[in-house]
Amino acid sequence: MKDLKYLFAYSIPLSAYLALQWLGWWSWATVILAFVIFPVFDAVYPASSKNHSESEEKKRLSNRFFDLLLYICAPICFLLVFLYFQTINNTILSLNETIGLTFSIGVVLGSLGINVAHELGHRNNKWEQFLAKVGLLPVFYQHFYIEHNRGHHKHVSTDSDPATAKKNEPIYQFYLRSVIGQYLNAWKLEFERLKKKELKSISWSNEMIRFSAYQIGYLILISLYYGIGVLPYALAIGVVGFLLLETINYIEHYGLQRKKLENGRYERVMPKHSWNSDHEMGRIVLFELTRHSDHHYLASRKYQILRHMDDSPQLPTGYPASMLLALFPPLWFRIMNPRLEKFNS
Repeated sequence: MKDLKYLFAYSIPLSAYLALQWLGWWSWATVILAFVIFPVFDAVYPASSKNHSESEEKKRLSNRFFDLLLYICAPICFLLVFLYFQTINNTILSLNETIGLTFSIGVVLGSLGINVAHELGHRNNKWEQFLAKVGLLPVFYQHFYIEHNRGHHKHVSTDSDPATAKKNEPIYQFYLRSVIGQYLNAWKLEFERLKKKELKSISWSNEMIRFSAYQIGYLILISLYYGIGVLPYALAIGVVGFLLLETINYIEHYGLQRKKLENGRYERVMPKHSWNSDHEMGRIVLFELTRHSDHHYLASRKYQILRHMDDSPQLPTGYPASMLLALFPPLWFRIMNPRLEKFNS
């Protein structure tokens, strides 16, 4: 029964559905839930560093419940996106309602869409990989599937990784560097892959070209069905969604650096190269993404068996509150830099 706690992750899309139905100040329901209510829960309930035993891990790996929770996320996201477009088209909305709904749906796409796509993108099953790519479609971030798995996990916590934030780098500067850098890296990685296979770079074999076609096709289809006026809203919820991801990227590796060895290579990725959070609410609603140190140590580990690592640096609070802190660079630096310096000493 205790595993049913992960159902609470669906409070995020539920709040967005209520926002679309009730409007008014309810339009901001998902934003308030994610960045007011969840941080309060994280502050009230103590973090848990308890890990599952080996036998418990085996049981959890064999339990399909954990996978089914992820499989329905992409369909839920698309359902809410289409309801959002219908509301935009068929309802006279105030500016407050329009902005609130846009941010609420964007938060769903970032938390239930990109986050779950991230988890499924690490799986070897083609069906799960397909769902990962589908989940990234409405945020125009399908290149993340390439760059994250073949780029970020290889270069994390080095200057070669655009998704690793540098010490004293403001998050708004990081947004620009990470968004552009990851996109360009994805193209580079695809060109390298095709060259090794002796295939043409500019062809349908290039997954970046396919992703571009899918995303443009998505925009064309919704424009034909809902009208061209829906395009700015489709782009807006996508931007909110992928900036939510980039905010998470920012806090996950802020200031952490791997050492370069005498042979010119970097040391192996270890738990100490990712900020970890054991705060319960963030763990539940983000499907254990917050145990990020173990994820980078062994990316193939499924979310339900991720472990607390004693030698990983710990965030001062859960992910939702940490993301809020990051939006205020002076406050973020004041809180995080002493932790970073203490950890590196």
